[in-house]
Amino acid sequence: MAVTHAIGRRKKSIARVFVQEGKGEITVNKKDFKDYFDTKTLHYKVEQAFAITETMGAYDVKVNVEGGGITGQAEAIRLGIARCLCEINPEFRATLKPDSLLTRDPRMVERKKFGQKKARKKFQFSKR
Repeated sequence: MAVTHAIGRRKKSIARVFVQEGKGEITVNKKDFKDYFDTKTLHYKVEQAFAITETMGAYDVKVNVEGGGITGQAEAIRLGIARCLCEINPEFRATLKPDSLLTRDPRMVERKKFGQKKARKKFQFSKR
């Protein structure tokens, strides 16, 4: 029973995902993922790769995730699980790729610039 390992990233979140054959238990930071993520949308994002490849309940997943917010963490986990499934069975790549589950989302928060209020917002201009 081999364990497959992959890393998923999104914004500042990094998820280390370990997948092996099992009953379908998903554990995030030693908690059940339904306790860790409170909304149905995030539950769907975590399980999306299994739903598309029709392998729901076939693999146990252990995840260590850190950084960022809960949405970024859920999307990092999704990428990590998709990468693991492709490593387990290369035929899954053709089903996961069109839904862009194997694409690393490069969008990051833009840095704040000096002399400005935020990244793009300026201080209020007063003519007089």
